[in-house]
Amino acid sequence: MGQRLRWFAAMVALVLAAAGLQVSKASAAPALQTAVFAGGCFWCMESDMKAIPGVVSVQSGYTGGTLANPTYQDVSSERTGHYESVKVTFDSSRLSYQQLLARYWKLVDPTDDGGQFCDRGPSYRPAIFVNGPEQRRIAEGSREVAAKNLKVGSMKEPILDLGPFYPAEEYHRDFAARHHEEYEAYRLGCGRDARLEQVWGRAG
Repeated sequence: MGQRLRWFAAMVALVLAAAGLQVSKASAAPALQTAVFAGGCFWCMESDMKAIPGVVSVQSGYTGGTLANPTYQDVSSERTGHYESVKVTFDSSRLSYQQLLARYWKLVDPTDDGGQFCDRGPSYRPAIFVNGPEQRRIAEGSREVAAKNLKVGSMKEPILDLGPFYPAEEYHRDFAARHHEEYEAYRLGCGRDARLEQVWGRAG
């Protein structure tokens, strides 16, 4: 009987140890959340948001329109209502949604509701797309703070309910990394950083 009890106790200890290991692994896993933003050219938004600590991935795409599975040609025709946008996956244990919003504002010109920088038209408008009431509450509070920090103009950026998000074509993804010189020439020529300095002041 004593040997059987010792064997049973050993098995129980093994089970508990395995369970503890699984809990430890689960607690170590990143707490991933997603957020969707529009801010003009998604090449720039993707590149800038990937540089934020705590961001795991950024995917360029289209949202806010009426056509299912739109192509770039569809969206750029300005007849579908879609925005060029990015879906940001972030580790909320390192970066909260509120902190991500604070970083996002400095990447866009929310005083311009006709496009962004040299890119004009509805598909280039800035917007925050929220997934549920909690994101909306946080986004609205963040917008109020951002409006007070503007150096020029007034806040015009909307907060919209998130609908279907359609990934952009492969050739748009990681464009800044894959076509560095072309991207830098576009960004400089478009005047993005110069305008951001006017809107928010000099960074740093």
